[in-house]
Amino acid sequence: MTYNKKIQQVRSFLVNLQNEIVHAIEIVDKNNFLNDSWQRQEGGGGTTCILENGKIFERAGIGFSHVKGAKLPRSATQLRPELENRQWEALGVSLVFHPHNPFVPTVHMNVRFFIASKAEKEDIWWFGGGIDLTPYYPFKEDVIHFHQSLKNTLTPFGSELYQTFKNQCDDYFFLKHRNEPRGVGGIFYDDFSEKDFEFSFKLTQAVGKNLLNAYLPIVQKRKDTNFTVQQKDFQLYRRSRYVEFNLLQDRGTLFGIQSKGRVESILMSMPPLVKWSYDWSPQKNSPESDLYENFLIKKDWV
Repeated sequence: MTYNKKIQQVRSFLVNLQNEIVHAIEIVDKNNFLNDSWQRQEGGGGTTCILENGKIFERAGIGFSHVKGAKLPRSATQLRPELENRQWEALGVSLVFHPHNPFVPTVHMNVRFFIASKAEKEDIWWFGGGIDLTPYYPFKEDVIHFHQSLKNTLTPFGSELYQTFKNQCDDYFFLKHRNEPRGVGGIFYDDFSEKDFEFSFKLTQAVGKNLLNAYLPIVQKRKDTNFTVQQKDFQLYRRSRYVEFNLLQDRGTLFGIQSKGRVESILMSMPPLVKWSYDWSPQKNSPESDLYENFLIKKDWV
């Protein structure tokens, strides 16, 4: 398959995926996204869709980008010197939904495709992606549903993939400086080019399409739960971990900044309200301690 045909197939899927998710969330939230299209000076562009202060979501952001360049930033070539001096294109859809209600978890998803080319050399390409869940007041049945949905999606592509991708997610979304997971995990994969382009692309399509199945049933079940000021306060405190991870560890954020991407779109994943409390710890036998003791642990959920 030619370089351009690969690009067009992936682009078409990602644009449609963004539109489908935006449409579904607008129905659930009963509010519309702002669509902000942009161009990147070095090449390419994208569309950032953002919903703020909705009925359910304090911020819901989903962005499509298709960017290109003549030379990759150091974050991409440091571990892969074969990528140096190649022109490149990167396409992806990335989303983060931050709910008002602390009983509804935050969700993150990203699916992406990267291709680097050089005259008279074979293209280097791969897919990456994942979905992970960050609850504040979690329910075991919700976490099991989320992970079971991911396992069901991946099993047709290989019985071992869910466990492999789950382990990679647990390792990736771990705040080293806090020595704690960001949430209850999910799946994460990168540099994926198994078998051939069609196989890897179909797997990534399945992951992207599964977001609504994995997440919306939890939203519908928990969105009308009554909560206190103290519980909202705890949600804002836990959101600070999200900010710390994105700014200190996330490779996608680092790549976006180093490749001179659009900062507003790169940082749309940030929650609108956050707080830090000095040396805070939960009271024993409290709902807050339940999160730390029974959910922010490496565990097989299904």
